[in-house]
Amino acid sequence: MNLLLDTHTLIWFFEGATELSEVAKSAIVDENNTCFVSILSFWEIAIKLNIGKLQMNISFEQLRMLILENGFEILPLKIEHTKEIINLPLHHRDPFDRLIISQATVENMIILSRDENFKLYNVKLIW
Repeated sequence: MNLLLDTHTLIWFFEGATELSEVAKSAIVDENNTCFVSILSFWEIAIKLNIGKLQMNISFEQLRMLILENGFEILPLKIEHTKEIINLPLHHRDPFDRLIISQATVENMIILSRDENFKLYNVKLIW
């Protein structure tokens, strides 16, 4: 399966946070799955670090290296992803989450997220 990790899922996985569900952790480590990280997650993390809205136990650079070392793939933002936003109802107003939902929809991926708002959309979720 192709899995798209929400930003908090990505951070919690590499920090070993207890907030990460066992189901999500098992899906990430399952060698039959391919884990993707949206380029948007890097943007979201950088912005939130800059404004003091996010604290991480690992550095931005360490996170980037762990993603690469663990064989996760970076999902670029495509025009098709942004176009899908037009079709999304406004259940969720967070632009990063809406784009991750759009990416998962276009790419037919399963999202790993604890965000309850994702359930309001027609996407596959694991948590």
